[in-house]
Amino acid sequence: MSPQGSNENPEKIDRLRRAMYSRAIEPTLKERDRRALSQDPDMVKTDWVREEPKLASTMVAPRGMNTARTLLMWLLGLAVLFFIAASGYFLFFFTFGGGSSGASASNIDIAISGPSQVSSGNKTELQIAITNGNTTSLELTRLIVTYPNGTRSPADFITAQPQWTQSLGTIHPGETRRGVAYAVLNGTQGSPGAIKVELQYRLNGSNAVFTASNEYAFTYGSAPLSVVVKGNTQTVSGQPIELTATISSNATTPIKGALVQVRLPFGFKLTSSQPSLDSNSIAKLGDMNPGSQKEIVINGVLTGATNDARVFTFIAGTYASATSTTLDVPLASNAYTIGVAQPFLGLSLNVGDNTQSSQPVIVLKPGQKVVATIAYTNNLPTAINDATIIAQFSGYQINGSTVATPDGFYRSNDGTIIWNKSTVPALHNLAPGATGILTFSFVAPTNDELTGKPSPNLTIALSAAGTRVSDVGAIETLQSTAEKKFTLSSNVVLAANGLYYSSPYGSTGPMPPKVGVETTYAIVFTLLNTTNPIKNAKVTAVMPVYVRSTGKTSPSYEKIHFNQTNGAVTWDVGDIAAGVGNGSQPRQAAFEVGFTPSISQLGQKPILVQDIVFTGTDSVTGQSIYISSTSSTDVSNVSIDLKGDSIPSPVDPAVTQ
Repeated sequence: MSPQGSNENPEKIDRLRRAMYSRAIEPTLKERDRRALSQDPDMVKTDWVREEPKLASTMVAPRGMNTARTLLMWLLGLAVLFFIAASGYFLFFFTFGGGSSGASASNIDIAISGPSQVSSGNKTELQIAITNGNTTSLELTRLIVTYPNGTRSPADFITAQPQWTQSLGTIHPGETRRGVAYAVLNGTQGSPGAIKVELQYRLNGSNAVFTASNEYAFTYGSAPLSVVVKGNTQTVSGQPIELTATISSNATTPIKGALVQVRLPFGFKLTSSQPSLDSNSIAKLGDMNPGSQKEIVINGVLTGATNDARVFTFIAGTYASATSTTLDVPLASNAYTIGVAQPFLGLSLNVGDNTQSSQPVIVLKPGQKVVATIAYTNNLPTAINDATIIAQFSGYQINGSTVATPDGFYRSNDGTIIWNKSTVPALHNLAPGATGILTFSFVAPTNDELTGKPSPNLTIALSAAGTRVSDVGAIETLQSTAEKKFTLSSNVVLAANGLYYSSPYGSTGPMPPKVGVETTYAIVFTLLNTTNPIKNAKVTAVMPVYVRSTGKTSPSYEKIHFNQTNGAVTWDVGDIAAGVGNGSQPRQAAFEVGFTPSISQLGQKPILVQDIVFTGTDSVTGQSIYISSTSSTDVSNVSIDLKGDSIPSPVDPAVTQ
């Protein structure tokens, strides 16, 4: 059977396979007679034997690969030899050579003896014992003691001593060296401290420097300085306060260059201190002998919301060195808390409507009558006795004869209005939550009174005083203040005049003007200002259709513009200084116009310039200033009647034939 014969009947082989493994056709199979085995040696045909092809010569490993394999074997052998040599060297070094010394920092014992609590500012002694537990000597040993910040030399208690060193020479195996270290340690009572002790050494045959160390921990048992602060524990926002800090020396030796640093809280404005504070809020107290005391007094104003708490921290100490500019060594501190309380007697000053009274600065017009009311309220849970309320005028002096109050007394020598139990009986005893109203009035300064007084301001300061019985039965004096600021707006005056006889341009044309013949006039705008500078000022006007501009203006530096299409005239005034026209020359601008009468204007005095408007801003009050010929009697339209001419007209200026 040839090899190809196995694929001739694939269907038969498939059926046979299914029949062998299928249980469904098992019952249909019939037994057949078995054949006897044959001893025929030619069962396997020679067709299965085939001659294998010879490999091509390119499939044999090349000669170069054998060379690389040989080189790799040599490298591997050298690596093994190096490992064996290195192992032998280290074995010899640690067995017979320099590495066999056995010295270790863990075998060096550094014992430190001293008090667990150190008296700050006093001389402290430390006993130090060093034992060499190694089998080899420690050579060129040096003991280094590192102290905490602020440590001083025991020789003078002044010189900074951050470290102390001592050479110990050679320490042989098993030998113990002892020493004593002295220092003046400084720190805050109850705070922890630590001193580091190091031993530097070398070994025979080595240049390396080895170190063994230990640390001594302690607590500052007492402080050389103490701080006690005295002052009010509560204040009213905006009220001046005073705090006094007393620094006492508890040391047995003098403290050189004592300092105190004051950490001021947010909302506190320092007005003075004694001694004065430098840029780092540090005051120099100088040297303090044992038992001596020194004070620092702080004055200022504290602001904040009701129920706020503000903390003032006073830290006493010294510099770390003579060149230092900060407090490096704190020795004692005190944190003092002041609460912001509601004023015992609430005061408010109201002027005009609620909108105006709520403004931080109230603007008054010159000569304005001001009606003011003071509302007061007892904010305490206890009664206030013998209350006194004062309103004091400051700033620009007002006319005392204009001040009036139905329930108080005006004291003209210092500009003060006083209300007390003699003028208002209710102030004798104010129950908790009691309220009341006080009234007064005055007249703001007039323009004449303000002449030569630029940017006048007025302040009315309210203050109240009274007494109450405290929780411990003591009588306490109470104070409360409030204030209201006023400023006076500037009074700008604008005048507009027509000139013929005194025209700076030499007017032409008939007078009185005749129908069909042009007559020229000069139009002059004049500005006066009182107290405050004015910015962005401008004057505008309109010429009727029968009036034209000749183009002539003066002075030359004033900016005057014309629009021939609609007849608009604009004077860009710009800034007006305070007091212009009041004791000084007014601000003026002039321009020339031509008027040709019509027959319809016969017998009339026609307008030359109309709709005159002034605008500007008061640079102090921020208010806008507006003057108009259509809504104010302060300025009028200009006609040919020549009322503003310096030379009276000898004839009737009305239009003639």
